[in-house]
This record gives sequence, C-alpha cells and structure tokens, in this order.
Amino acid sequence: MKYALGIDIGGTKCAVTVGSIENGSINIVDKKGFLTASIADTDDFFASIFGIIDEFKLRHEFSAIGISCGGPLDENKGIILCPPNLPFLHYVKIVDKLTERYGVPAYLRNDANACTLAEWLFGAGRGTENMVFLTFGTGLGAGLILNGQLYSGTNGNAGEVGHIRLSDNGPSGYGKAGSFEGFCSGQGIAQLGYTLGLEAVQNGKMPSYFKDGRPSAEISAKDIAAAADRGDEAAIGVYAAVGKYLGRGLSILIDILNPERIVIGSIFRMTQHLMIDNCLKEIKREALSFSAERCEITASALGESIGDVAALAAAVYNNR
Repeated sequence: MKYALGIDIGGTKCAVTVGSIENGSINIVDKKGFLTASIADTDDFFASIFGIIDEFKLRHEFSAIGISCGGPLDENKGIILCPPNLPFLHYVKIVDKLTERYGVPAYLRNDANACTLAEWLFGAGRGTENMVFLTFGTGLGAGLILNGQLYSGTNGNAGEVGHIRLSDNGPSGYGKAGSFEGFCSGQGIAQLGYTLGLEAVQNGKMPSYFKDGRPSAEISAKDIAAAADRGDEAAIGVYAAVGKYLGRGLSILIDILNPERIVIGSIFRMTQHLMIDNCLKEIKREALSFSAERCEITASALGESIGDVAALAAAVYNNR
C-alpha cells in the first residue's frame, strides 16, 4: 500500500490524514482537521469529513481508510455506537458510508486499539510478538498484541484494564474507587494529589501545587508533576504512589499475558522519571520473576503524533 487515509475522531478535534508507507515507516503527507465542537449533527460531520477527503483524493490515491474513535463501538460491523463525548455519532455505520463513497476498504478501531497498532507497527513495539499498550491519559485503557495479532475480545471490549480494582480505597476511575484507572490516569492523579495534599496541610506543610496557598481540588496531574520536579515532598509522594500502583497493575498483566514489552503513553511518557523506580520495585515484588525478567517497560515512541498515526495504522494493519 503506497498511501493510506486516516480519520481520527476525538472529543476535542477531528483530523484527516494521508500517510505514505515505505519500508515499514510511515510519513504524514497531508493533514486537515476541525474542532469537534463546531459540528452540529451527523450530516454536518460527514459533510466536513467528505470535503477534506475529496480534496485529498485529488492529490493522493489511497488504498484503504482507517478510523480511530472513542468507544463504545462495534469494530466488526464498523458501527460507532454511543460515545458520550460525540452525541452526533450515535449508531452510525461509518464504515459503510466511507466504503460506498470511496470504493476502498475502511476499518474502524477504538482509539486504544488504534494507538496500540500505531506503536506496534511504527513505534516502540516494533519487532514484538506479544505487546501491551497502555494509554495513561485522562483515563486508562489498553490494547493487546498477542501472538502477532491485535486481540479485541468477543465484542471488542478487551483491554479495559482501568476497571481492575487494585485497592479497596483510593481515587476513583471507571466508576470504581481504588481502580487501576483511579491511580493511573490524569483525573486519578489529580484526586490523589488533593487527598495527599490535605494530609500534608494537616501536618503543617502546604504543597506548592495548591495555588494561592489554599487547598483546592482545581489541580491537575501536570501541576503536581511540576511541583515534584521542584522538590515538593507531597507531589513526590503522589507520583511515588502512582508508580507503586502502576507496578501492581502491570504485574497482573505480566502474570496473565506474559508480554515481551509494555508500552505506556501520555502521562507516563512525560513523567516516568517520577514513578519508574517504584513501579519496577512493585513488579519485582508482585510479578512472576521468569515473566517479569522477559518484559520491558518503555514509554511510547510516537509522542504527540500518535493520534494521526493511529488512524493510519488502523488502515495499514488489515492491508499488510
């Protein structure tokens, strides 16, 4: 396949890209997008998407279309079901619409699976047969490459590791206190920062990530990381706890799946120096040694471009 077309549908923005694939590498040669908030309804969405694709088609002859979108989806039938942040895309047969209009195969993947394919084909997972990718962003999801194939599960819901409970108490994620997502996500780190910050205040120490010298829930994982880099004890403690529970969650994946590599994106990529030591200590304590010793923990390689590459990877994977 010389060219592929990718559609990345997100809650904040949507982007259409064209990528050229040569010698196992991908290069984005065209890109155009729009803000999701600017879309009024389903017809408006397709008018915007078709307008961009029609423009690109004048310049590039693409062989397949990949679509990356937040769930829930039916990947097998190519239907976007009811993503909560995309109210104009409820029960939309997006694959049928695209294949009918452009006469090339189209493939729909949830965003975690698409990012997994991107890292496996073009990023930090290249060359592996068994790989786990963790999103570690606002929430926590996973994609699984098992025996050289993407594993999606019976109805496309494999990889929802954020729902695993790691502790009876702790920050909430995925509707469950003490969950993997509660400890290892942007929203969870903010919750943990607030709780541990209050403990510090009660012990006479005001964390620097509390703005204006007052406890406030209006903080972010980024605020806490910046404070930790400045040497703030409470902030360092937050990320030490995150690292511990990350290691605990990874130990479960290592024991069950025996991967050769776990690739972690977003927040981990930017703050791994604050949590990796505790993470590895917990893996050594919790995981089976003969599996843990064969598993590499690494940050994602694609960085901010992963959304664009993910949509293209969804097209490439089925046309290798």
